[in-house]
Amino acid sequence: MDNIPALSARHLKKSYGAVDVLHDINLDMANGEFLVLVGPSGCGKSTLLNCIAGLEETSGGQLQIGGRDVTHEPPKDRDIAMVFQSYALYPTMSVAENIGFGMKVRRMPKTEIDRKVRDVAKLLQIEDLLDRQPAQLSGGQRQRVAMGRALVRNPKLFLFDEPLSNLDAKLRVEMRAEIKRLHKRTGASIVYVTHDQIEAMTLATRIVVLKDGYVQQIATPEEIYDTPANTFVADFMGSPPMNLVPAVVVAEGLQVDGHVLPMPDWHPEALPATVTLGIRPEQITMAQGTGDITITPTMIENTGAECYLSFVLGGETVTAKLPGRIDEESTDAVSLTLGRNKIVLFNPADGRRIAL
Repeated sequence: MDNIPALSARHLKKSYGAVDVLHDINLDMANGEFLVLVGPSGCGKSTLLNCIAGLEETSGGQLQIGGRDVTHEPPKDRDIAMVFQSYALYPTMSVAENIGFGMKVRRMPKTEIDRKVRDVAKLLQIEDLLDRQPAQLSGGQRQRVAMGRALVRNPKLFLFDEPLSNLDAKLRVEMRAEIKRLHKRTGASIVYVTHDQIEAMTLATRIVVLKDGYVQQIATPEEIYDTPANTFVADFMGSPPMNLVPAVVVAEGLQVDGHVLPMPDWHPEALPATVTLGIRPEQITMAQGTGDITITPTMIENTGAECYLSFVLGGETVTAKLPGRIDEESTDAVSLTLGRNKIVLFNPADGRRIAL
């Protein structure tokens, strides 16, 4: 039974009239996985979640939840529970009544409802709020109640639609940790939509990156970060994003602005004449002695424990993330080293990563 995917989509499509919103979506999600759908506004992530929930009718393809074909099943028959960004709590009901409402509708015994409500309240650390009304709760408390209402169902699949977007920055961080803790404790199968890449990187066991209704990459956060499938993923995931610089392939390595970066295990004959060099900001470091490049800063931003140093390379603005502080008025030339084993190459013709 454990080998049956919690969720499976095959050639899933969604159109509104002549406008195609989702194109040939294929994915499998294991039981207990935390799958995050991420991408810019309008990429189709919420539409995909709504198709999984049954709130939107698909235009083609097949959906299975727990091995059962639910492509044309109504939401109530899909064995799912949703948590919305708007909380969607009943204002005239207490917290306990909100959490237990679904069970009451299904005519479960009151003693069982009370037991499950108490168990979930304890898990979410909201036992002392059970008699309050939603209006008496903070945003974070309301979101906990919304999660409690979903958790008490024990469904095959939990669907979270940008649940933290209405919270302030500090509370978002706290609730993110709470959701991660809950997932570890319950082992629930979760599909989570967000536009916040930090949420995606910290919560996901795997990430689905979408753009214009197409899947760009499905991989672990580490793979997404270290080996993005294309320049879109490289530029979208990461804060600051991966630096992308045009480079010329030469026998010794990569040539950028007259600098030649010798590359280990180099096979230039297998590469196009020009490539896009990708490197994360933290992989550019201050040189000990003579570095790979010598630059003049265009901007220095000190954030406390680290600083962001911007400069121009290959006609592109490049950012280095360095420890400590640098005088923001400094215009001194700086010698930098690029981490060779972390350089990623892309084909400028189609933006795809080149396997080295």
